[in-house]
Amino acid sequence: MILYGSSFSPFVRKVMVVAAEKGLDMAVRNIRLGDADPDFRRASPFGKMPGFADGDFAISDSTAIVTYLETKNPEPALLPADAEGRARAVWFEEFADTIMSGVVFKCFFNRIVAPIFLQQQGDEALAVEGETKDLPLLLDYLESVAPDADGFLVGDRITIADISVASMFVNYDHARCAIDKCKWPRTYAWVEAIHARPSFAPIIATERKMLGR
Repeated sequence: MILYGSSFSPFVRKVMVVAAEKGLDMAVRNIRLGDADPDFRRASPFGKMPGFADGDFAISDSTAIVTYLETKNPEPALLPADAEGRARAVWFEEFADTIMSGVVFKCFFNRIVAPIFLQQQGDEALAVEGETKDLPLLLDYLESVAPDADGFLVGDRITIADISVASMFVNYDHARCAIDKCKWPRTYAWVEAIHARPSFAPIIATERKMLGR
């Protein structure tokens, strides 16, 4: 199995964590957005990361990839079996992928991707808007549903819900969003516990090292 993309993408990181939680051997080939690499384009025709290949099968989009991995390797299960639990897990994944990612774009893209990887000036005003207007609203919601520090968003074990949401927080941290974590204690205690897991911690450490932190 090969995953195409950069772990700095929260979507690529999500797939990497899923593979680690399942104990899967998956190579990661570093690819940039729009890369013309033919193997990557076979998996991702529009050049968006992540792309994924397992033998002759190729697909893109993190949700599609995770669905494939979950179906092929059902244990340990990262989607609850019961209808309500599965629906809530899918909701949190969608919440992360479509709502939380907007703040990632505003903050992480303009403070990290643009100046470091693209060598161009980021829009700091947009980054400030993300961290001062958008992010607090998301944190208010998460604080209302966050579990105890040793708990999980859905059920009694880690699911795609925890992985998807926690992956976005890595990018917020990289972008050094100016957030008073004391205002959302349950949320950040839970995030720190998820990030400390063996599936997350080495990835985060490598990214921080690459950023010189």
